[in-house]
Amino acid sequence: MAPKRPDGAGAFPVPVEPPAPRRPDPAELYAALDLGTNSCRMLIAQPKGNQFHVVDSFSKSVQLGSGLERSGRLSRASMARTVQALRICRKKLEKHAVKRMRLVATEACRRATNSAEFLRYVRSETGLTLDIIPTQEEAQLAVVSCAPLVSTNTEQLLVIDIGGGSTELVWIDLTRVPKPDRPKAIMRLHNGFTPADSPFPHAKVVDWISVPLGVATLRDQFSDVEDDAGRFALMSWFFEENLATFSPYDEVQAREGFQIIGTSGTVTTVAASHLGLKRYDRNKVDGLRMTSDQIDKVIREYLALGPVGRRNDPRIGRDRHALIMSGAAILQALLRVWPTDRLSVADRGLREGLLYAQMSADGVLEDRPF
Repeated sequence: MAPKRPDGAGAFPVPVEPPAPRRPDPAELYAALDLGTNSCRMLIAQPKGNQFHVVDSFSKSVQLGSGLERSGRLSRASMARTVQALRICRKKLEKHAVKRMRLVATEACRRATNSAEFLRYVRSETGLTLDIIPTQEEAQLAVVSCAPLVSTNTEQLLVIDIGGGSTELVWIDLTRVPKPDRPKAIMRLHNGFTPADSPFPHAKVVDWISVPLGVATLRDQFSDVEDDAGRFALMSWFFEENLATFSPYDEVQAREGFQIIGTSGTVTTVAASHLGLKRYDRNKVDGLRMTSDQIDKVIREYLALGPVGRRNDPRIGRDRHALIMSGAAILQALLRVWPTDRLSVADRGLREGLLYAQMSADGVLEDRPF
């Protein structure tokens, strides 16, 4: 007699599916939008411990400041491109039912003579209201976004934010802050560079400057110089000349206890090139530490490639090759003045600073070490 098969033998197994992720409560969500000279970027996130969890994001090159250096105005084409991107942002905000948000514009809108007309156009076409923030608030938010990367051994900190239309530098003295509290002291700067009465030891902002030269505006100023290496050298020295009013400029800084944090597409691209990444990986780049010598080596490789080589280099990317040398010129000028063994690469910036500032103000972030 043939053996009897047990009941259910040969049946297809019932698939076991993981539970669907819980949809975030809209009441817990925050949004931050940064409309810069080159890009439109947005993050939607919810607080998680002393950090936040990104729920949705958007980033697109809109070149809002294209032609601004020449005409002083935002062009119709650049405004139309930007509005198309902002429509996508609005749909994402509606999809997640976000109520708490901060939507800001920076240097291109600060400088353009028709920025008020542009913001009215944005509101009529998308329903979004953008605020043009002053340079000091932009610098504050860039600093706050980098708080998790501050070493507890850092005594002097320089935060650099290389944007499309401007570059912000903030020099901070942390010597009076106990080592474990130094990252949190940076976070508290969202309230301003001049501290209010506080029971906590505070980070002292020695000086800050917003140089009206970024990767797009610096490139445009020297677009008539045909020689690639000559144009790079002129851009670098011209940027350094604009640092003369920054009080730490004439001081020699010891490398021990000195940290630079760089937040920009330029710095992250240089880091990706240093790592040899043909496909960008934020997890490998954000928080990476580089020396002045390593950065200089990458920049020399860029110069050796020339314009055609840079355009085809997968480490740079098609959307970055036209701006990488003006950004590298700024970076080289800064490291010529302040060489360091500890430049921390920050794949973060104004959006993250806006989120931290909103969440800190609402008291929804846990007060514990990063």
